Amino acid sequence: MKGKYYLLLTLVATLVLLLGLVGCTPAADDTAPPVNGEEEEPGPEFDGEIKIAVTGPMTNIQGEMMWWGATMAMEEINEAGGVAVGDEKYSIRLIQVETDEIMDPLGAVSAVENVIVSEDPDFLIGGFRTEAVTPYTDLVARDYQKIFLICGAATNELLQGRVDEDYETWKYLFRVTPIRSTDLVRVTMLMLHEVAMAVREELGIAAPKVAILAEALEWNEALVQGAPAVYFPQLGLEHVGTFRPSATASDVTTELRGIEASGAHIIYTIMSGPVGIPFGKQWGELEIPACPVGINVEAQKSGYFPATDGFGDYDYTLNTFALNANITDQTIPFMTKFMDKYGQVPNYNADTYTAVYLLKEAVERAGTMDTDAVIVEMEKTDRVGPAGRIVFDEIHDVIWGPGYVTAVGIQWQEGDLVACWPYEWRPDPQNAPDLVVGFDGVVPYQIPPHVLRQWRGE
Repeated sequence: MKGKYYLLLTLVATLVLLLGLVGCTPAADDTAPPVNGEEEEPGPEFDGEIKIAVTGPMTNIQGEMMWWGATMAMEEINEAGGVAVGDEKYSIRLIQVETDEIMDPLGAVSAVENVIVSEDPDFLIGGFRTEAVTPYTDLVARDYQKIFLICGAATNELLQGRVDEDYETWKYLFRVTPIRSTDLVRVTMLMLHEVAMAVREELGIAAPKVAILAEALEWNEALVQGAPAVYFPQLGLEHVGTFRPSATASDVTTELRGIEASGAHIIYTIMSGPVGIPFGKQWGELEIPACPVGINVEAQKSGYFPATDGFGDYDYTLNTFALNANITDQTIPFMTKFMDKYGQVPNYNADTYTAVYLLKEAVERAGTMDTDAVIVEMEKTDRVGPAGRIVFDEIHDVIWGPGYVTAVGIQWQEGDLVACWPYEWRPDPQNAPDLVVGFDGVVPYQIPPHVLRQWRGE
C-alpha cells in the first residue's frame, strides 16, 4: 500500500514538473528569431481604414471574380502604403457580402442592408443580376447615401433615368464594368458581322440565318428585341427564331434541336448564368451546325473548356480582357498576375480591381472621406487601366469606343482562349477611313470545324 502511495506521489510530482516546464516555455512564435538573424520588415502603419463591401454571388464565378479582383487591388494598395486621406494614411479592408443573387435576387437586398447596418462600409462595389441590383441600389443610394460602383450589371436603366433625372438621389451610383446594354449590343453586332462574313466567304451562304438563344432575364431585353428588329436587316441576316431558357437551366437540348430545325447558320447567344455550361457541352455533343457568337459569361473562364468536356471549343463570346490582346500596357501584367494568383483567366467582373483604384484616387484627390467631395472627384476620373481608358459620362456610365473601353471578342480555339475582335476594325469608314482599331496579338475568328463539315457536305 505504501509503495503505491509513493508511486502516486512520484507521478503527480512529475506531471506538475512537466506542466511547469511547459508553462514556463514561451510559444515558439513569440521568441523565434528572424531567419538568418535579420530583422523583419515592419508593415506600413495606418491612421485608419477604408471599408469597401464587395457584393455578389460569391459561390458563382461572377462573385469569385469580383472578390479576387478587389483583393488584388487591396493588397497592392496596402503594401504600397495605403490611401492618403489628407495628412493621414488609411488601409483598405474588404468585406465580402454573399448576395446569392443568381438564385434569390430579392434576398440579396437583405444581405446588402445587413452589411450596411452591421459594418457601415464607406463604399460598396459589385452587383451582378439586374433583378437584384435594381432594388439594392435603391437602398444604397436613396436610403443610405453611399457610393456604389457597379461591377457586373449592364442594364442601362440602373443609371439612365436615375442619375440624369434626379441627380441628388442617384449621384452615388457609377458603373465601371461591363459597358451598358446598348454598347453590348454594338460590340456583339460587330462580332456577329465578323462571323457572318466568315459564313459568307467560307460556306458560300449570302444571307446567313440567325437564331437567338437568350436566358430569360430582364438585363438582355434590349438585345433580344433590338437585334432582330434593327441590326439583323442592316447586316443582311435572316432571323429564324428566338429561344429563352432559364439562366439556371441544366439542359438546353430542346432549344438546340429547335435551332437546328430552324436551319440557322449562326446562334446569337446572350447568357450570363450557369446555363452557359450545358449550352456549350450539348452544342458540341450534338454537333449543332451553327456558329455561336455573342455573350456567354461561363465561356469567359478558364474552367469552361474542361467543364464542357472540350465540346465548348470554338464558342465565341464578349469579354473585357484577353491574354493575347494588349489593350493597354497594364493588360498583360494584370492578367498574368491574376492567373498566377488565382489560376483563372479574369472575366469582366474582375475589374473590381480598377474600381478599388478609382475609389483610392478619388479619395486622395478629395483629401477627405466626405461623400459629396469623393463623388465630385469620381466624376473627374480619367484613368488607364487593364481594360482601357476609364472616363465617366454625364450619367456616370463608362464611355465606350475607340480610345476608351471597347471590350474584346474571345474564342476558344483548340483549347486556348484567344481574342478575335477587334481585328482590323474600321469604326467610321466614311468619315475616318484611315482609322483602324486593333490590339497587338489578336487573331482571326474561326468557324467551328463541325459546322464547316456539315454545311460543305463533307
